[in-house]
Amino acid sequence: MVIRDILPFAHELTRRALRAGGVAIDATSGNGHDTVHLASVVGTKGRVYAIDRQDQAVTATRHKVNTRVPEVDVRIIQGDHAALREYVDPDDRGEVGAVMFNLGYLPRGDHDVITTPETTLPALDAAVDLLAPGGVVTAVLYTGHDGGPEEADAVRGWADCLPQHEYRVLSYRFTNRTNHPPRLLAVEKHAA
Repeated sequence: MVIRDILPFAHELTRRALRAGGVAIDATSGNGHDTVHLASVVGTKGRVYAIDRQDQAVTATRHKVNTRVPEVDVRIIQGDHAALREYVDPDDRGEVGAVMFNLGYLPRGDHDVITTPETTLPALDAAVDLLAPGGVVTAVLYTGHDGGPEEADAVRGWADCLPQHEYRVLSYRFTNRTNHPPRLLAVEKHAA
């Protein structure tokens, strides 16, 4: 397939921005798929921070990491992505190659527990601050649930205000799909 689906394209962008031995963040680790992807790219000399506030997500991520990439330094943190900056070691700030977000609710989890603009926007601010030059933030926006369209609008508004001399912003979506398909927003920090 020439045109990539949303999640594989997010993985492709982060793979391009990362290097072996690099630092990455899965800001909403969910079931651990993005965490494993990031860990496989940075490898044994790299580091990944995986953050989620739900017990179920932390357990799923830990299991996936332990069975697929046990040799990689993955720091699994139970907490809110709004406090992202606090979880990252001072030496890693400004050195992060990629930060991934999947916004909405945990698949096969409690659909009443969702991300919101009140926590997501501060997390995005922290994410771009933590990036190394050439680093990328990806945010997959799900809009098929209560609160989803409002959060997606807030994230797009946030991205629209990023200064173009510091960041490149990509909006990627399929326009002919029904049932609220996810959208991808990607932010690249200009290389120094």
